[in-house]
Amino acid sequence: MKTKPVSKKGIEIISLVTAIIIWQLIADFVIGNTFILPSFTDVVYSFITIVERGVLFTDIGISLLHFGIGIISALIVGIPIGIAMGWFQTVDRITDPLIEIVRPIPPLAWIPFAIVWFGLTHQSAGFVVFVGAVFPIIINTVAGFKSVSRVYVEAGKVLGCMKSTSLIRHVALPYSLPSIASGIRIAMGVGWMCLVAAEMFGVSKNGLGYKIWWHYYLHQMDFVLVYMLILGFLGLLIDRIFRWYVDGKLLKWRKGVVV
Repeated sequence: MKTKPVSKKGIEIISLVTAIIIWQLIADFVIGNTFILPSFTDVVYSFITIVERGVLFTDIGISLLHFGIGIISALIVGIPIGIAMGWFQTVDRITDPLIEIVRPIPPLAWIPFAIVWFGLTHQSAGFVVFVGAVFPIIINTVAGFKSVSRVYVEAGKVLGCMKSTSLIRHVALPYSLPSIASGIRIAMGVGWMCLVAAEMFGVSKNGLGYKIWWHYYLHQMDFVLVYMLILGFLGLLIDRIFRWYVDGKLLKWRKGVVV
């Protein structure tokens, strides 16, 4: 008698349930110390507690505000710089050495300047996110523009795009969108990590990252784990929404390119 194969969603559910059971057993019978490893049930109770208090939604809103400030600023600055560097060789020669000197500096190293320049404000946390996010956007935008085939450029000129602005708008930018989208996605991941670090190290007095550090000082590791999981799920949600919009709207024409 043939058995029906387990569906993809069924396998995912079984995997998650198995991981939760193993987590619970290890926390209760192997570790036995909630400070070292809270159990799954401890985390669930802590999650219900912060939801009832109403502080969770405030922290999520503040962290998303910090993240939005940094990512939007990175897009506004990074894409134009990347376009200019990728299209104009002179701009690339002037700008590339400066970027390559600043880019390797870890974003967390900018936290003291963020506090000095902006104080303990939303802009301060957003600046740290900006530093982490802007360089992947610049690099991928430059790579996308530099990979534009001369055949497409010449075809654009034949069809009436004689100025650089027209070629950028109608030829280079559409061709580079997949690379730019990849850069934005990487930037969002880096920016999300920088957000947590910025809030943890005192740039902000609120937010998910700040609450992780705050509960750690109180030895409430179950709450720490709650906020860590919330950060993971929020990051996943942001990434899925971005991919849904970009792949389903902006890059819909690429469907079927790769089987």
